[in-house]
Amino acid sequence: MEPFVTIITPTYNLLQNNLADDFNLLISLLDLQTYPNIEHLVIDKASNDGTLEMLKNYKNKGFFRFFSERDTGKFNAYNKGVMHAKGKYVTFLSCDDFIHDITSIYDIVNVMETNNADFSFAPAYCRHPEGFVFLFAPSMHNAFQVMPCARQAMFFKKSMIEKENYFDEKFKTMSDFDFIMRIIMKGYKPVYFDSNYVTYKLGTKPLENPQKSEEESKAIYFKNFRSLYRLDDDILDGMAKYSAFPRPLLEKLSTYYPAEDRELFFSKCEEMHTLRLNAYKNRQQ
Repeated sequence: MEPFVTIITPTYNLLQNNLADDFNLLISLLDLQTYPNIEHLVIDKASNDGTLEMLKNYKNKGFFRFFSERDTGKFNAYNKGVMHAKGKYVTFLSCDDFIHDITSIYDIVNVMETNNADFSFAPAYCRHPEGFVFLFAPSMHNAFQVMPCARQAMFFKKSMIEKENYFDEKFKTMSDFDFIMRIIMKGYKPVYFDSNYVTYKLGTKPLENPQKSEEESKAIYFKNFRSLYRLDDDILDGMAKYSAFPRPLLEKLSTYYPAEDRELFFSKCEEMHTLRLNAYKNRQQ
């Protein structure tokens, strides 16, 4: 029997925020998936605009389960979803994301089962708030510098999330970055799924408040790397702003990759540093 897969989606006031049509697209495409053992788990933040009535209508058609109560943010909702999930594998989609390939879940589960993988990653289409679409190609060799893959294009073993104590909820916008960093450092097994199957909308919060993202990045670096290298505010600031990692720290981080990948790791890290440094300089002009 094929293992269960749980898709977890947080919601809040879909009607008020003009997200009902996006949510309907997400639901409709999930209903077309060829994989037989899927549950869609909606974690609602106590909506008060008629969203609950809409969710009840979907539930009555057998599309998913949902829970509605106050939460402290997106990652608190994700953690609640994992606790309720029946699936061996879980993935996280926002209400304005959708899986456009209806055979993909079947293929992803097959790849993960065949390779005994703990998590998968794949390319994804990203819809920018300004209206254009671009391909987010994953770069796991940059996983310690920047978010290496769209979270929507990843599947995770539920047991791994439980073992690693879930998402760290003190990070309100970048807890998925912290989690990916942690599972790489713990040596969990990834597998690359070489197909673009999901489309997601880029969140506006990091764009609207880059200072907040930088502060969270600094806290994530300090949390995960402080035992590897002495980090002060100046070093952390350079790491968060333009991926300027001290070479001795990179030497230690390279050991979390296979020996044959380490030269590629260093070159990818230098390439990312150059890109972000140039972008930072351009913003200052």
